[in-house]
Amino acid sequence: MKQVTLLFLSVLTLSIAGAGQAYESTIQYDKKKQPAIAIDYSYPPEAVENAIISRMEKIGYKAKEEKGFLNKDKGFLLFKNAYITEISKDKMDYLIKVERKSRKESDESEFYMIMMKGDENAMVKMEAYSLGKAKSFLNNLIPDIEAAHLEIRIRDQEETLAKAEKKLKNLQEDRIVLDKKIEENLKTQDDTVKEIEANKLSLETLRGKRNKN
Repeated sequence: MKQVTLLFLSVLTLSIAGAGQAYESTIQYDKKKQPAIAIDYSYPPEAVENAIISRMEKIGYKAKEEKGFLNKDKGFLLFKNAYITEISKDKMDYLIKVERKSRKESDESEFYMIMMKGDENAMVKMEAYSLGKAKSFLNNLIPDIEAAHLEIRIRDQEETLAKAEKKLKNLQEDRIVLDKKIEENLKTQDDTVKEIEANKLSLETLRGKRNKN
């Protein structure tokens, strides 16, 4: 019983460390402030975004990203007509925005989720129970984010390793070139020594003739 309690406390501690609790907020979308469910995660935005994309793909939905230089809604991920059973029995459009919390906090993210039914924000008519389910969905996203973060760290480490291996290969190739140059240099030195000795001998011969005269 004691071990089970300790395990539960460990999991709870990890969850608290990885994220705060989801809360009701607003975010600018479609030229107006929209009610949204928000949460702060102690993970970089890339990991958080990858996690929600992966989670949604597992249940059959792909994200459409808002793009365009003049698009004020740029950066939102749209999961259109999606059915997330943990949140609602109805299909809705889910708009996701993940932002870096601040310039100094690169490993801290702010997550916003807008839920739309048709052209209306679904949160306006949601009861507390339904809002609580949406909040729980975000609170329980930590394992997905941890897995996504691990994959990013693995990818980054693979890239670091690949760069180090490439650097070593380049150095080894440079060594081959340098060894060849050294070998050529030594041969040139030997040839030059022989040339010097021949020149010395010729010089001595010429000097010898001068003494005889």
